[in-house]
Amino acid sequence: MTGDEQLREKLAKVEAVFRQAGSPGERAVAGAAAERLRGRLGSADSDGGPETEFQFSLPDMWSVRLFVAVCRKHGLRPFRYVRQRRTTVMVRARTATTVLSAAGSR
Repeated sequence: MTGDEQLREKLAKVEAVFRQAGSPGERAVAGAAAERLRGRLGSADSDGGPETEFQFSLPDMWSVRLFVAVCRKHGLRPFRYVRQRRTTVMVRARTATTVLSAAGSR
């Protein structure tokens, strides 16, 4: 049984306690425990692996500024290496779909 499955079982048990709680105090404790378990499940899903660098070469400075603005809007941090052309933008992300979905929402 994996850690993810164990967390899901614990969450199911805590939610059952929450539904059957007799006092408001029991409900509050069970609700807080359920939120902590949901948070742990969410953080396990977000750790998809190491970040990968993606390089984008754009035709002009207007495109660069627009791309950088869209990346920043979606929580990505674009950058350039030293001595790299001004029309080249680097972005670190866990998956290519993250970068492409940010760039495609123009």
